[in-house]
Amino acid sequence: MGYDAHITRAEFWAENAGHEITTTEWSAVVEADPELEPWPENGPHFVRWRGASAMTDAWLDWRDGDVYTKNPDPALLAKCCAIAARLGARVQGDDGEVYELGPDGEAREVGVEASPPASGGPRRSWWRRLLG
Repeated sequence: MGYDAHITRAEFWAENAGHEITTTEWSAVVEADPELEPWPENGPHFVRWRGASAMTDAWLDWRDGDVYTKNPDPALLAKCCAIAARLGARVQGDDGEVYELGPDGEAREVGVEASPPASGGPRRSWWRRLLG
């Protein structure tokens, strides 16, 4: 499995209806950022980040109105925070924890601002949402 970081405008990333980041907005960010390189063989909105990451292939992708990445290192998490600022969004982990850039330019967790649905049942994973 893994840990995802989500760039979202929603209170909780998995429930973003009405708060979506559009593909047009994501494409504009990619086009304006020389560190982001389209990587279409992995999907139409998939990009490789050419920044100072310890990861060989640091990447981001747009899906269902959010931008996400899997298992980000600290450098990629900081990049996500910078992208979120451009989009009027924020970075959330899978369980609703929120990250922002600190004064040193590093991403730091600032707390849990939202939590998974209180329906009593488990939160639907991204692959279940994808399947409908």
